[in-house]
Amino acid sequence: MPNFVKPRRSAPAATTPAPNVETLPRVCVIGAGSSGIAAAKALHVAGIPFDCFEQGSVIGGNWVYDNPNGVSACYETLEINTSCPRMAFSDFPMPADYPPYARHDQVRAYFESYVEHFGFRHTITFGTTVEQVERAPDGTWSVRTTGPAGERVETYDAVLVANGHHWDPRWPDPAPGTFTGEQIHAHDYRTADQLAGRDVVVVGMGNSGLDIAVEASKVARSTTLAVRRSHWVMRKMLLGKPADRFVMPGWMPGWAISAGLRVSALTAGDMTRYGLPRPTHRPGQAHPVQSEQIRARLRAGAIAPRPTIDRFEGDTVIFADGTRSRADLVVWATGYRVSFPFFDPELVAAPENDLPLWKRTVHPDLPGLYFVGLLQPLGAVMPLAEAQSAWIAETLAGRYLPPPEAEIRSQMTAEHDRAKRRFYNSPRHTMEVDFDHYLWSLERERRRGARRARAAR
Repeated sequence: MPNFVKPRRSAPAATTPAPNVETLPRVCVIGAGSSGIAAAKALHVAGIPFDCFEQGSVIGGNWVYDNPNGVSACYETLEINTSCPRMAFSDFPMPADYPPYARHDQVRAYFESYVEHFGFRHTITFGTTVEQVERAPDGTWSVRTTGPAGERVETYDAVLVANGHHWDPRWPDPAPGTFTGEQIHAHDYRTADQLAGRDVVVVGMGNSGLDIAVEASKVARSTTLAVRRSHWVMRKMLLGKPADRFVMPGWMPGWAISAGLRVSALTAGDMTRYGLPRPTHRPGQAHPVQSEQIRARLRAGAIAPRPTIDRFEGDTVIFADGTRSRADLVVWATGYRVSFPFFDPELVAAPENDLPLWKRTVHPDLPGLYFVGLLQPLGAVMPLAEAQSAWIAETLAGRYLPPPEAEIRSQMTAEHDRAKRRFYNSPRHTMEVDFDHYLWSLERERRRGARRARAAR
């Protein structure tokens, strides 16, 4: 059945700390955002000794507005694009009084409640930056941190990387000419005050680009949406309910899931009637873009659609079709780079955001290194990070045994190649997975590995 967390599925609250089993591997978790707290909870419940290091002073990562860690992209009007029951952790539903799509402050409150409910806040060390992670000759991991206690170096048997992938802005190559106005990345956008009374050009048609263009259309002197590649824009509500309630079982093949997305896209309406070019890809071949307001703002003429920027001339932007717009602010909604500042690039890197992993979790060349939340689902990351974390905990506790290395590499290559065939070539699609299919596939592998582990005893 598709992931749908109902209120009655809440697990009991933790009343006493879970005892660590000192004979189990010692683990380092990097980050206490949504993926990091999923990892910390799984390890805590399993009794696996670990340290979780968070650069800022609060949990929640990208969902914390003005996060003290300095890298959150959260803006004032941000809300989730996955409905609450589909975003929630499996044993901790979101509050019943939340709207269908929660605001960022509600998501942050939910994460705070999650940590308190399961009683593992004491495992997180705040105000601490992971500076360097190195693999020792004996296969252990050396982790150097700086924090309130100064610089420290600790040795771990495993490292779980949960540092997120929406914090390192990707800027495009500079357009020809000189622009005399201000340029910011969408990562630096916070409130409509930055747009008020200005001539704004938003570059990019992803979810944040459309959100910013909609907000600009309400307060700016003029708003232009520059589009290099058009997208199918889905609606968030369908027949009075969140659109993602109408989903297929995870065991369905990719072509069936793509067919469902095509129906959703066609039902949402053709964006060409509002002046945007027709997408050159089919629905399902790109990460979904959702907006309830963009059509109305385009229809009202509050947003002027244009092709990609060709060049700048002072306070004027010239587009590829020769049209011009006066501008004093350009907002580049051009995505993010996947980066790991604590790794030597010779050890781990993701050129063009491409880092092949087995089930987007396991690096087969580096035993003991795991990635949590380093995927881009057709849905929310949180339930997938939770499933990854439970799988890692089972592995470290000896309750899961992986298949032979050759099978792991074969599966990884097949999964990576399948995603490349399905989604159009772009750095934003190197980590793309189908939400329900991923959960179904990982659960099946966990069951198989549990049987292997029992047979090996």
